[in-house]
Amino acid sequence: MVERFDVFLVNLDDEICGDAKNTRPCVVVSPNELNSNIANVIVAPLSSNTAPYPTRIPVTFLNSERSVVLDQLRAVDNARLVKKVGVLESAARKPILDCLTEMFAE
Repeated sequence: MVERFDVFLVNLDDEICGDAKNTRPCVVVSPNELNSNIANVIVAPLSSNTAPYPTRIPVTFLNSERSVVLDQLRAVDNARLVKKVGVLESAARKPILDCLTEMFAE
């Protein structure tokens, strides 16, 4: 099962094909209740650009400084999840959830 805070390489090409050209690491931000019941997940891309924007949460992933880009959320079909490459560090989870709450609940 895909779980919240898993990091996948995601095929973001217009059409799903075996030769993906636009594959990016993304963090699953949708809740596990959704992930286990529908064939889509909500993801936020990981970027190497660490500019200090309020919707970009700094994280360390695979020994590199990156940002979770919450202003570029996207719902993708599970078929676009190419490969799991890790899980986001525990320290980054609360800031991500706090930012999502601020973006959508207030």
